[in-house]
Amino acid sequence: MEEPEKKSAAGGSASGGKEEKVITLKEAEYLGLLEEVKKGKDSWDKMLRNQADLENTRKRLDREKQEFIKFANEGLILDLLNVLDDLERTVDLAESSKEDLSAFLKGVEMILAHLYEMLKNHGVKPIEAEGKIFDPNFHEALMQVENKELPEHTIIEVLQKGYLIHGRVLRTAKVKVSKKSM
Repeated sequence: MEEPEKKSAAGGSASGGKEEKVITLKEAEYLGLLEEVKKGKDSWDKMLRNQADLENTRKRLDREKQEFIKFANEGLILDLLNVLDDLERTVDLAESSKEDLSAFLKGVEMILAHLYEMLKNHGVKPIEAEGKIFDPNFHEALMQVENKELPEHTIIEVLQKGYLIHGRVLRTAKVKVSKKSM
């Protein structure tokens, strides 16, 4: 049996360096390997394109998110501008008719009602507190007052209203709470 001639990686006879063996394949096996190489190259190209598409999508979503955040409060700001207009008209009216305090008060009450309605439309509602039992999830006790008539930890007075936005606490209510007398 004759040993196959050894060739170098450059294709010439081995005269030093790394040697390669010549392997004999059937044509069908050779064509099958070429097909597998082509599939591998196609898969690699497809993976690179998908990776680029994914990166482009991520960048686009980041841009859209930044744009959304930038203008997310646009509706709320427009509603607040309406309240600002009402306040300016009320001040102008009060300055022009300095003696009519009841008209000024009525204007302020209307603006306050408008503001409460706007907040309600944006999912904001006040936390009911007075007369309720203190709950640290919704209330912040600023004072405790001895009271024999009320159960302990009953909210006696709301010092600053608290608000919920879509059911989540936006600001806790600052309250005065009863405690048992010693």
